[in-house]
Formats: sequence, structure tokens, C-alpha cells
Amino acid sequence: MKISICIPVYNGARTIERLVEAVDRELAGQDIEFVLVNDGSKDDSESVCERLARSRTNMRFISLRKNFGEHNAVMCALNHITGDCAVIIDDDFQNPPEEIIKLVEELEKGYDVVYSRFESKRDSIFRNLGSKFNDMTCTWLLNKPVNLYLSSFKAIRREVVEEIITYQGPFPYVDGLILRVTSNISTVRVRHDKREEGRSNYTLKKLISLWLNMFINFSIKPLRVFTVMGLGISLISLLLIIYFILEKLLRPETSQGWASIMVAITFFSGIQLLFLGLISEYLGKHYMTTNKAPQWTIKKNLP
Repeated sequence: MKISICIPVYNGARTIERLVEAVDRELAGQDIEFVLVNDGSKDDSESVCERLARSRTNMRFISLRKNFGEHNAVMCALNHITGDCAVIIDDDFQNPPEEIIKLVEELEKGYDVVYSRFESKRDSIFRNLGSKFNDMTCTWLLNKPVNLYLSSFKAIRREVVEEIITYQGPFPYVDGLILRVTSNISTVRVRHDKREEGRSNYTLKKLISLWLNMFINFSIKPLRVFTVMGLGISLISLLLIIYFILEKLLRPETSQGWASIMVAITFFSGIQLLFLGLISEYLGKHYMTTNKAPQWTIKKNLP
């Protein structure tokens, strides 16, 4: 089985060469290729990756014109693999190269996708909470099995990759695409190490953007929830109207409270603005997709 090692690179100039060498050592004797995608790094990642690609015969290096995001970079890599399976691994050594073979061996048992499940995560509390929230959201929105842990370190069979890359929209979410394609998924426990260099590239802004991407692009459940909420609020409003009419008829001397009226107006206005904001997100994403906003644009492509 030929293994395509897909590495999205962002500010990984100080680690990417050592990572490639480590993968070489761990998979010695295996038929492998590397697909490196530089996602608009601000350091010397492009020149380091270019030098690596020019010195090897089993590496493709692609440099994107700007930072499109990790999932876009992964999709770019998947579009350029030639192997029988793709292994996606981060460039920061948090995913140990020696664990790659575990994913491949599990894949060879007949599974379409194999996710890594970390024995003990070495991320910050903020990142771990974000991952937990993302996992819960995926379970609800994408019908992910509760016991399936989604991670960036995974192996995907070529046939599934071919289905995934048919998605041409500008807002890919790789795990969402996988769950659309197959349910024949397994997990293996692996070690999770600390980052060797720098800090996590996932800021709060990027995590929120990723969550909104999944929330808007891969499910219509939010619209259904707001539809039910709208019906519920309408029913409550109808009951309140009946109550106030009856109260006025039975107790005409009762004065109306301006405070309660203003609270009601403010509350329902807020709900309406929330609904409009959600609809605007859906329309905006649809607009970007129909106008063929690029998933990525390539600056360099070295075989």
C-alpha cells in the first residue's frame, strides 16, 4: 500500500524538515510520498519546503498564495495524492510520526477512515475546551457517533478521498465531508506530545470561524431549531394576547405596564435579529459558493 503523507504547513520552518526525516525513519521500507502544502506561512516555511522538494523524488510541495486555513490546505493536499491512502499529520510534532503505522495497519483491516484518539492531550485548557465543544457540536449537527473522536491526525482510504475532493466549495470541513461519505470508521489510541515550537495557530477567532463553518455549511439543523423556536414564541405570544384581552375584559381598571411592554419588545426584537443573522450567514456562504470563491489558489507547485 502506497502511503501519502499530507502535511499542512503554517509557520513550521523550524520543524518541517525534522518531521519529514522522522517519518522517513519510522516508515523505512514502506512506499511513501510526501505532499506538503504551505498555507501562507509568515516565516521561512516556503523556502525550507521548496529546498526539501527539490532534493527528493517522493515529495510534492505546493505553496498557496495566502492563508486559506488548515482544512483548505488539507483539501489541496488530498487533491494531489497518488497513494492508496492519505495520512494527515500536523507539522508541530504533536502527532508522533511513529504512530502513523498504527493508523495504516488499522486501515488495512478494511476500514475507510481511521482517526487517532489521544491517550492524554497536551494542549492548553482553552484548546481542550474548544475541542470538546466542537466534538459535542459535531455529534448533534453531523450525527457523529458519540464514541467517535475527531482529530486532525487520521488515515483515509483513497476511494474516500476521491469522494471528499468532489466538494469544490470555499468552506471545506474535512471531518464533515468524511461523515457524509462513510460510516466505516475506526479509531486507534496514540500518544499526544507537546508542540516542539511556538504556540497553537488556532486562535479564538479561528476556532469560532471553524465552528460557524461546520454550523452553517454542513447542516440545516440550526434553521430547524429556529423554526421550532419561532413557532414556540408565536404560540406563547398568542396565549399572552388571549390572556391580556381576557384580563382587560374582566378587569378593565387594570393599568398596563410600560416596563413589561418594553421588555417584551426588546426580547422579541433580539430574537428576530438573531434569526436574521443566521439567515444572513447561510445566504452569505451560499453567495460565496455560487460566485466560485476559490478553495485555494496555488503560488508554487513543485513535483
